[in-house]
Amino acid sequence: MSLNHSTDGRDVTTSSNTGTRKPDGLANSQPPGEARLDGAPAGYCLLDGNGTILYTNTRMTELVPGAVAGLCLADHLAADSVTALRQAIAALDETGAPISHCELRPRSTDGPSKWLQASLSTETNGPERRYQLQALPIDTLMRRLAVLQANERRWKYALDSAHQGVWDHDFQANDLFYSATWKALRGLPADATVNGELETWIESVHPDDRAWVLECIRRQDLGEVEFNVFEYRERHADGHYVWIESRGASVEWGPDGRPTRVIGTDTDISDRKRDAARLEEISRRLRLALDISRIGVFEANLDRGTATRDAELIRLYGFDPETTDPMRPMFEECLHPEDQARTMRTIEEGLASGEPFMNAFRIIRPDGEVRHIRSRCVSFVDSEGERKLVGANWDVTDDINLRDELEHARKLAEARNEELEAAKARIEYNALHDHLTRLPNRRYLDQRLDDWMAGRADYCAIVHIDLDRFKQINDTLGHQAGDAMLTHTAQVLSETVEPGDFVARIGGDEFVILCGRRDAPDDIGPMANRIIDLLRRPVPYQGHLCRFGASAGIARVDGNADDARLSLMNADIALYRAKNLGRNRSEFFTTHLQTQIHHAKRTADDIVSGIEDGEFVPFYQPQFDAATLDLAGVETLVRWRHPRLGLLTPDHFLKVAEDIDALSTIDRTIACQALSDLAAWDAAGLRVPRLSLNVSSRRLREPDLVETLKEQGIPAGRISFELLESIFLDELEDGVSETIGALKALGIDIEIDDFGTGHASIIGLLKLSPARLKIDRALIKPIVDTPEQRKLVGSIIDIGHSLNVEVVAEGVETLNHAVILQDLGCNTLQGYAFAKPMDRQAFEAFALACNWPQTISGRTSRSASGSR
Repeated sequence: MSLNHSTDGRDVTTSSNTGTRKPDGLANSQPPGEARLDGAPAGYCLLDGNGTILYTNTRMTELVPGAVAGLCLADHLAADSVTALRQAIAALDETGAPISHCELRPRSTDGPSKWLQASLSTETNGPERRYQLQALPIDTLMRRLAVLQANERRWKYALDSAHQGVWDHDFQANDLFYSATWKALRGLPADATVNGELETWIESVHPDDRAWVLECIRRQDLGEVEFNVFEYRERHADGHYVWIESRGASVEWGPDGRPTRVIGTDTDISDRKRDAARLEEISRRLRLALDISRIGVFEANLDRGTATRDAELIRLYGFDPETTDPMRPMFEECLHPEDQARTMRTIEEGLASGEPFMNAFRIIRPDGEVRHIRSRCVSFVDSEGERKLVGANWDVTDDINLRDELEHARKLAEARNEELEAAKARIEYNALHDHLTRLPNRRYLDQRLDDWMAGRADYCAIVHIDLDRFKQINDTLGHQAGDAMLTHTAQVLSETVEPGDFVARIGGDEFVILCGRRDAPDDIGPMANRIIDLLRRPVPYQGHLCRFGASAGIARVDGNADDARLSLMNADIALYRAKNLGRNRSEFFTTHLQTQIHHAKRTADDIVSGIEDGEFVPFYQPQFDAATLDLAGVETLVRWRHPRLGLLTPDHFLKVAEDIDALSTIDRTIACQALSDLAAWDAAGLRVPRLSLNVSSRRLREPDLVETLKEQGIPAGRISFELLESIFLDELEDGVSETIGALKALGIDIEIDDFGTGHASIIGLLKLSPARLKIDRALIKPIVDTPEQRKLVGSIIDIGHSLNVEVVAEGVETLNHAVILQDLGCNTLQGYAFAKPMDRQAFEAFALACNWPQTISGRTSRSASGSR
């Protein structure tokens, strides 16, 4: 059938019979029972195959104005209704169904359209196919439906915006519905099919929650509850679990009272659960912190004048939380009277500021104990407009007591530190000054020379003075007389030199003057001569007139500070010249003395050839334990077997060797021979506990020193390196410090040689942290005759022991020296009183010949027979 709008323009007549409108020639087209149809409450019309109206009743004309016989029905319907009508007729034609339904809306130009519910069926009139259409108005139904649809959309939007999934279980109709949001909560697509059977669905619930979920469902199924709310975890499509809050309500029940339909919503509460877990963790930590820290909390109502306190605060104030009213004004009762005004003033100021504030006060507990309290408070206005003060109190009595103890300890430490600083200053002064004359010593002189070379000082000449016939005074009148002459000499020098000059005692009877710049440089010679004249005069001492003299060597410096040490050497050469010329005179270093330099050059050449020919050999001087006099070790000393001059000690070549940079080579040669001898002794059963090697500063600065020693397989704990006088301990370079640290790591001990003669200070001692220090023989020699000297040596030994440093005394010439050093607590003794330096064969013979122990002055000792 084709529904075509009428376009033929044919004349249509209308019957006078209301409700029956038909064109001419269609009188036989009306259906039977026309009168009955006109009175029917439903609209009726008969359509031919083209959609032309063959007949309409009165009701149809009312429902579809203008729809009369002879016209096309489609002309009087809305466009969407024409489509619906065509689809309904097509359903009859194509499927052969007896009846078809559709909703129609007449075309209207006045007001809103009306809705009709239409039913179509077919009628056959010969070969012609016709359609019967019956219609009823459904405006009210459609309006209600529109309202329902609007409400449904509104609730859908509300649930979707709240991320709530809707589910509807109609058990009677076996219809289980799940909204798209419900599926999205579980990671399912909107068109996913959900198996809502309990046995299947429960498998997606977390194993720990299944029993609880089944119990909640059971109670609702049995009608025990109409509204059910429970939380559980359900597996997401990704595999993880999400927390679900399910709310369900029974809406329909069966005859047995059990629900047949339950509708509800599901909400993802995973974030809420995580937040709750975090909040619980924070609360747990806070509770734990409060419990551990023993902090008491209070809240005061400032408007009502009341306060409440927790159990910890009540306990803090010395009351029993079980029997004490939290509202009790214990703060006012326990506040220390001396702190009341200040504490209350702090509270008033804090309340006025509106900012958090601290307070500190004391309380007196009921048992009379005084405790120190700290408090932190803040004021606020609660939701009811009342002013409140909340705060925390904690007991800091132990902290206060500890602070007082620490303060007391600090004051004691400061006092002790001042004492140590004073002692350090004294020790440093002693390290830089000669103990007898109080003049600067050799170390201080070396510092001044360094300052001179660095441009921090300026001098024009160096005068080297040596006393003549001083030894005779010592030998005839004793060391006390010699000390008096040295003191007299120091006084003469100090009073004669210019204010800018520097005077130092560098040896037993040797002095050096660094002459500052002056207007008359030629005054240096006359000044030296005045000194010689003054020192030539007799000096009264205990009824005797002591006569001695002095010789002086002078070296001018022509402004080149780099020649400072050379000038000192030149002054020494000039002094040697003055001595050779008869003493009691002064000599300038001149070109005439170059022969001395030539001699040094020849010595240097001999040193180089001597190294190549193996003329430098080790000699060993034994060292003995001062307490047991057992062999403690040997010091390795270098000797030169000169082909012309015979066996030479280092004082004949050491300075020249150092000048030509051969000292480290000699050190290396001696060390290799000594280590080889030590290994041979070990193999022969001759146990030498420790081998000491003298090491120059240049040797320490060799970059491959440590690696070389590693390759030699140094026996750990049995080798010591003695730092020679050329190493200035207070100014160790970083590289040297690192080398010394590496040596210690190899098990090599560090010893300081010549301690007390100006080469080693207490500062250097602290920096270097050596295993041992050696007291120079110049300090050891006078201890037999001079109590002050014994006291000085004892002080050095005490310093060493206080720093956990062993002390070795060298130059132990007599058994009396040994006994005194034993009494002073010296650890190790070395000197001619026990054994002289000897080569390898002599040392081996000495070791085999010794038959220890014997006694020295009633004390256990080892025999030194044949050692001198």
